[in-house]
Amino acid sequence: MVVVAEILDFFLDTRKHTENLCLPLEAEDYVVQPISDVSPPKWHLGHTTWFFEEFILAKYLPDYQVFDPNFSYVFNSYYETVGKRVLRTDRGNLSRPTVKKVIEYRTYVTEQMTSLLEKSSSKELYDLVEIGIHHEKQHQELLLTDIKFILGNNPLLPVYSETHSENSPCQISHQWLSVSEGIYTIGHQSDTFCYDNELGKHKVYLNPYQISNLLVTNEDYLQFMNAGGYQDFQFWHADGWDWLTQNQLQAPLYWHYIDHKWYQYTLNGLQPLASKAYVTHISYYEAYAYAQWKGCRLPTEFEWEIAEKQFEWGQRWEWTESAYLPYPHYKKASGALGEYNGKFMVNQKVLRGSSIATPPKHARTTYRNFFGPTARWQFTGIRLAK
Repeated sequence: MVVVAEILDFFLDTRKHTENLCLPLEAEDYVVQPISDVSPPKWHLGHTTWFFEEFILAKYLPDYQVFDPNFSYVFNSYYETVGKRVLRTDRGNLSRPTVKKVIEYRTYVTEQMTSLLEKSSSKELYDLVEIGIHHEKQHQELLLTDIKFILGNNPLLPVYSETHSENSPCQISHQWLSVSEGIYTIGHQSDTFCYDNELGKHKVYLNPYQISNLLVTNEDYLQFMNAGGYQDFQFWHADGWDWLTQNQLQAPLYWHYIDHKWYQYTLNGLQPLASKAYVTHISYYEAYAYAQWKGCRLPTEFEWEIAEKQFEWGQRWEWTESAYLPYPHYKKASGALGEYNGKFMVNQKVLRGSSIATPPKHARTTYRNFFGPTARWQFTGIRLAK
């Protein structure tokens, strides 16, 4: 748990970081929702605020006055316990509340939370605040990737930021790292913050394996494309091949072929493809197909966790071959917070590491991110194993 004396600063820094991510936006950018996976920036600002109001202020601050009773319906995400909500697909249809009103809402709740934290020393409260802070940090990453999708699907391909770098070049040579067979301990093992899906320390047996010290680069992935990887069904899962052909995909998300050259839309706008940068915005299906083409495979999440001290990570979320399942002895919390992770443990693949969009103080070696196998709008990449 975060030290009590630091929790207020941690809370305020987190709230400020969310708002800073929105500084480059125009008012029109706040309400766009190109696909159901992407939420409008205005909704993220409201939802992360509603979380503190619904789960903390309404319970712990005596005589707390809700900012607007309708906001629970607008900004609830998927919490059945809390009540009805706007369908996820309809979040972009809401011109009201206005951006100005949502910012007023954020200011109000931040001030009320500050007052509460200055008066209370309850461990139960601080534990909930810590969850709320990390919940907002999750949405900071979603906010940035959603902004990129909104701008990257605008035919003008506008620049989000001149300074936000996402493509650091790979500057070390490739090696295969060997890990011996054995019984290893998996799961979060300290008293620092983690989500409940990381708990349940347990043993796994691993056969001997090798794992790449590097992620796959754009240059590597271009070889797969030029070899006809998107046209050869033998490298793909059947469901992946159906998805590929139905959507007529030929390249990673945000790649553009212009005048016989590849370009990539980035947060800095449209740029020539950086050959030495790590490939990103790749689905699990594409990661699997590339691995098959290379005669390799993706690591399991357990192989990744055991080997991670031997390589650098943090540029891309890394697809694993592991299904998102509960660890042994996993227990879902009661009430609304029990809906946070457990009910999604089906039809998802685990990703490990973090990405250039992951905010400060949020990455850790046991973090189990998860998405469906077709998801591409996050900063996802590929690490091979064999």
